[in-house]
Amino acid sequence: MRDPGIPPSEAEPSDVLSRSAKSLYLRIVAGGGRLTSGEDADPRSKAELLELGLLTPDNEDPTALIAADPSRIASRLGAFWQEQAHAFLSRAVALPAALQELSQAYGASSQPTVQGGPVEYVHGLAEINQRLETLVEGAAKEVLTAQPGGSRPQDLIRRIGDRDVMLVRRGVSRRTIYQPSARYSAPTRQYAERMTDQGAEVRTLAEPFTRLIIVDREVAVIPVHGDYERAAFIHDAAVVAYLTLSFEGLWDRAIPFPGATEVPQEVISRLRTEILRMMIQGVGHRVIARSLGISERTLARHIADVREEYEAETLFQLGWRMAMSSPHLFASNDDLIPEA
Repeated sequence: MRDPGIPPSEAEPSDVLSRSAKSLYLRIVAGGGRLTSGEDADPRSKAELLELGLLTPDNEDPTALIAADPSRIASRLGAFWQEQAHAFLSRAVALPAALQELSQAYGASSQPTVQGGPVEYVHGLAEINQRLETLVEGAAKEVLTAQPGGSRPQDLIRRIGDRDVMLVRRGVSRRTIYQPSARYSAPTRQYAERMTDQGAEVRTLAEPFTRLIIVDREVAVIPVHGDYERAAFIHDAAVVAYLTLSFEGLWDRAIPFPGATEVPQEVISRLRTEILRMMIQGVGHRVIARSLGISERTLARHIADVREEYEAETLFQLGWRMAMSSPHLFASNDDLIPEA
């Protein structure tokens, strides 16, 4: 018997071998390994065996077929199919990156700003920022902002400061909430000090919260599903009132931030308590750091300092000793969601 090659049609086989094809092959092998043209054989089963290379034409008698060694076929076909699978897997892994630019272009063209109605959806950072600037600069009474995350570019902070000073000078109330990491940013400290001198208020809150801007208690702006390249401009009075009440709850729990370089111990204590609370809940370090607007390195330093302070070798010991010494720190915040 000769060693069969791998025909092109085998590149995409459907099934390895059907029952009828297997029965036909076993019958041929039992009969001496040769199938003549006069013998009865199911055409589909014979074609299947030919496609896999388990039957090949007899060089001495072109009208007859001979059985090939399945182990050799399995080895060669297996290697061939594995190579094909690896190639398809590589293409699948590379596909999202290869189509990213096209996806962004499609999203920009197929999801335009939805104008009118109680909620307007705006797509793209440039469009969102332009709409926000127009909205905030046109404020008549009040601008409330909850801004999570860490430090922001100095030029951006300076431009925001210039705009907000003009707002306050014409009688607009300005209140801003940052996360504690903002206290370690020199540009943000300068902004807080500048705004405090003008009569505005800035605070920090050691809790996860979502970006929120409310203008004149008439329009609220939030990201869509945490995506900062999509924003919802909300005009519905009931929803805006609810979001305003949520902001006031955050504001009441926040600590004043006049821009001083020294971080109050109360701020550090609350931040570390929130870190431990999230760890006890099973939240991963990366998520904790992102939620609180700090780096993973800063998070690790806080955890190490608290362990040393409480002389705790494990997180369980740390949680227990903190709960025993300051049980109020782990009380539930029922006011996280305002009452209806």
